[in-house]
Amino acid sequence: MKPTRRRFLTSATTLAASAASLGPATSLPRGQTVRTPSSSSFDPWLEINAANLAHNVSEISRRAANRPILAVIKNNAYGMGLAEAARRLEPMIQIHGFAVVKLHEAIALRDAGVRKPVLLMGPFDDANLQDVVARDIMPMVYTPIGAALDRVAARRGRAVPVHVCVDTGIGRVGVPFRQAASLIADLAGRRSIAIAGVMMTFAEDAALDQEQVRRFNALCAELEGKGITLGRKHTASSFGLFQHPEAFYEMVRPGMALYGVYSEADFRRAAVMDLRPAMALRARVAYVKQVPRGDSVGYSRAYIAQNDVWVATLPVGHADGWPRAAAKGARVRIGDRLYPVIASVSASHTIVEIGAERRVEIGDVATLWDWQPESRPEDVSAACGASVYDLTMHLNPLLPRREI
Repeated sequence: MKPTRRRFLTSATTLAASAASLGPATSLPRGQTVRTPSSSSFDPWLEINAANLAHNVSEISRRAANRPILAVIKNNAYGMGLAEAARRLEPMIQIHGFAVVKLHEAIALRDAGVRKPVLLMGPFDDANLQDVVARDIMPMVYTPIGAALDRVAARRGRAVPVHVCVDTGIGRVGVPFRQAASLIADLAGRRSIAIAGVMMTFAEDAALDQEQVRRFNALCAELEGKGITLGRKHTASSFGLFQHPEAFYEMVRPGMALYGVYSEADFRRAAVMDLRPAMALRARVAYVKQVPRGDSVGYSRAYIAQNDVWVATLPVGHADGWPRAAAKGARVRIGDRLYPVIASVSASHTIVEIGAERRVEIGDVATLWDWQPESRPEDVSAACGASVYDLTMHLNPLLPRREI
């Protein structure tokens, strides 16, 4: 139906008349208030296991031989929540500081009261630079930015600390390693700049990774041979912690490992670190019913009951960050049993098959993933093909987050 001004005004008039027919709003006695709930008790929520988070930091520190940890909390801290993660991590002595990619995340950390170093690894322009420096945020640089830093430092009255990113082979961002020596020498020669660190990112290819280490080492040796101070060198992300102990340098830079999830199945089997998921995604069963044989469930009749079967509806879907791929093999824990996800995951609903008997009730807690055996994010990933990054980094930031 084509929208028109007449139809809009008619609808508005009808709505106003309907509201008027309800009579005047009822006022509360003086002193009484109505509490507006922030969410339904059935809405999905994220549980944060602070003990597991602290355990993972200890494991990373052990693996890195007590080197300082630059905690990567980009992309809403891999789903945990930016402020929530920073608040729990900052008091830990192993944590040197934080790294983010978006400017608004760096500013949010300072606004939340974070005092430890904050590294902005993402792009910014000259207009942003003054705000970045004013908030004591360290920019990651890899272009001829010396003149702009000179101007900002002059207004600030002291040198601006920076980290220099070198592209040794990943080809994403960073000054190409062949041009890096001249750029870093130029930056180091300016009184307005203090090089606090030099970094690179592994391409995660066995042969190229070794060449990247060689290139990085050669560059650093050349510069240090000229008396240039490079600050803390750091290259080891979570991947590097497992694969490249020779490249831990003066600081490590983990992301996913902090949150207790193995990014690759081989890392979990290697047992180099005992990581424990620090988050869980849960919801309550919203509806239970029996589906007769031959009836269907889900869009496009994605599931057809072969026999009379009980199913449960969970009020969680891909809008919350639970991937559509979950319907291809994932299982959900309700009570002490695992039940398969069936049909299709919609924006706000997931359906699980309970079986021939009604074993669950409305209100029962359903765990989509947590830290229990067979329910970890890695288990869900292996079962349905969704990446563990999809399971964590795509979580809706509006989900309630509760600490246990």
